[in-house]
Amino acid sequence: MKITSIGFLLFFATSVFAQSPETLKIRKFRQQNTDQMLKEYIDFLSIPNTARDTAKISENAESIMEMMQLRGIQNVQLLQAVSPGVPPAVYGEMLVPGATRTLIFYAHYDGQPVNPAQWSNGLKPFEPALYSKSIDQQGVKLPMPEDAFYDPEWRIYARSASDDKAGIFAILNGFDAVHKSRIKFTSNIKFFFEGEEESGSTHIGEILEKNKSLLQSDLWIICDGPVHQSGKKQIVFGVRGDAHLDLTVYASKRPLHSGHYGNWAPNPAMMLSKLLASMKDDSGRVTIKGFYDDVTPLTASEKKALQEVPSVDVQMKNELGVAQEEMPGTSLTEAINMPSLNINGIQSGNVGKMASNQIPTYATAVIDLRLVLGNDWNRQQQKVIDHIKSQGYFVTDHEPNDEERRTHSKIIKVIADSSSYNAQRTSMDLPLVKKVISAIASTTKDQLVLQPTMGGSLPLFIFEKVLNAKTITVPIANHDNNQHAENENIRLQNLFDGVETMGVIMVMK
Repeated sequence: MKITSIGFLLFFATSVFAQSPETLKIRKFRQQNTDQMLKEYIDFLSIPNTARDTAKISENAESIMEMMQLRGIQNVQLLQAVSPGVPPAVYGEMLVPGATRTLIFYAHYDGQPVNPAQWSNGLKPFEPALYSKSIDQQGVKLPMPEDAFYDPEWRIYARSASDDKAGIFAILNGFDAVHKSRIKFTSNIKFFFEGEEESGSTHIGEILEKNKSLLQSDLWIICDGPVHQSGKKQIVFGVRGDAHLDLTVYASKRPLHSGHYGNWAPNPAMMLSKLLASMKDDSGRVTIKGFYDDVTPLTASEKKALQEVPSVDVQMKNELGVAQEEMPGTSLTEAINMPSLNINGIQSGNVGKMASNQIPTYATAVIDLRLVLGNDWNRQQQKVIDHIKSQGYFVTDHEPNDEERRTHSKIIKVIADSSSYNAQRTSMDLPLVKKVISAIASTTKDQLVLQPTMGGSLPLFIFEKVLNAKTITVPIANHDNNQHAENENIRLQNLFDGVETMGVIMVMK
């Protein structure tokens, strides 16, 4: 019987489950050291890590360096960008005599901004708390156990508990388990922990360019993002690009009484709402001219992999409390392999107890564009701007002056985010990638989920552009981790699984 390349991968991933002696040794080490690992992790999570807090970002980097040095990792150092004031990357390595390949393990230590007032149950973003299960499932707060027993369903709540200090936890403890269990590394191992990912990795190209020779490798293992919504481990071969536009529509120079001026004075909130509504039709497709035209089609292997991804649409509708997907008939898996346009936020005037009978002076929104292979972020932004102009708007990049107000009935300020980046995708058919698939398959009895593209974004195209690097993403976090939002959390079993996953990749044949 002839088995295609992707067919072999799926057959292997779904049909073989023979845990290697190495996997069992890594698991035993983790079980014996869980208490120490989690106490160290809680200390790490206690350090605030928003990119603009330069002092705390430096403290995070120093903490990572110390954790690496304690584990015997060599050549630990900070890789600085050319531009001043940029969070450094933390680097280290373990060079193995006789190794013929090099793997680089990546995670990022910076986190999204936080609004502590939005966190539930008195939780504080940088005071990690242990819970019996998800708060949404009536989990209760627990003290740290005195007997060193940790239920795998317990969760730690804190900013970056999942995104992406969990990746650093899994990589460093996976290494520690291999190293201290005296299992032979089969590759040179390098570590690269970024400190600017959540603010767009604006200077990552500078760091990569400056350290080209140091960062040569056969494959980058990116540990970021969640496992599949089914709970199964997944390997992701690409990421979507990311671009943003800030839009501000202007009307009257001062707020107006809605009784005295309603029906006469233009309302910027209504204008912006209509403009945004013009960008999508009732079936959820973007109506902007050429929005989908430059998408690179999926290969036959990638299409085959998509067909094998377990459907979670019914599960996620029930979990999220939504009756229908935005694009009826389009599965979640299909949707994340298409370019998208979303409204991240919209604001005008006041609501709730602060609402007043007024016509506001402006309305503002942030648009998020997710890109797939073939899209260019600058070109995609321009398509949106061209659409706005086609709706009769005068587009400017500054606050309108009196002359502009007198001569244009529709005025909008558009700020195109220049820290955007394109999508990236690695072939599923590379021999080394097949070895990674085989290694991870040995850690689980479940089918591996092979995804051509992750829904989220990482600046991996820059790694490819500067270093000609091949990358795959091996996520470990639970899918309901609330990353980027309040009540971010990590399920302990996901941390434990992550240690095994990273460890077996380091010792794969």
